[in-house]
Amino acid sequence: GHVLISADYSQIELRVLAHLSDEQTLIEAFSRNEDIHDRTAAKVFGGVSGLSAHELRRRAKIINYALLYGKQAFTLAKDIGVSRQEAQDFIDAYFAGFPSVRGFIDQLLVTARDTGVVKTMFGRRRLVPELTSRNGQIRGAAERVAVNLPIQGTAADILKKAMIDVHAALPQVAGGRARMILTVHDELLFEAPREAAEETAALVREQMERAVTLKVPLTVDVGIGENWKEAH
Repeated sequence: GHVLISADYSQIELRVLAHLSDEQTLIEAFSRNEDIHDRTAAKVFGGVSGLSAHELRRRAKIINYALLYGKQAFTLAKDIGVSRQEAQDFIDAYFAGFPSVRGFIDQLLVTARDTGVVKTMFGRRRLVPELTSRNGQIRGAAERVAVNLPIQGTAADILKKAMIDVHAALPQVAGGRARMILTVHDELLFEAPREAAEETAALVREQMERAVTLKVPLTVDVGIGENWKEAH
């Protein structure tokens, strides 16, 4: 007599990046509910590329997330199947199109080298003493951590805050019989009586979308199904 409810933050890491970097192009795109990968494709590849719209979006999506994880041209080239120079050109075009992201990352690394620490938006800390290592590989790995932690870590913090808020609100619906059962990455999974599924899903969406206030809206994709696959 119960169903599963899947509630998944949409592109939360890129939204956090837009907020932390104060990149107006990203903020405007998210505020208008535009497809952020299409916007990146236009910035990186321009109007004439010879590639299909699907391939452009695929590559743009890889580039968006690769830069979140501090990937360099060598790794990006392998990910999208181009030469290292082409990958570097794409990275340069990305930062030219989103200059505040470049400035944010550069300042982040300067501060991290000076303090040996990186922080999420909520103050959760990670030590990165390897940033001053003489070993290039170790230093490079630390730089990727330093770039990623404030973004991915903040997204994780937001999800934890949402879990607390949703847990407190759940008794308001389904006669207290709805429950949170799992979290996977940016998704929360719930079980609720079938007759109260829509009401529960609406409450979950509301609580997750208002968990924190950013310069861009938080949006949540919600699905209901007899199993996890159907809920997606």
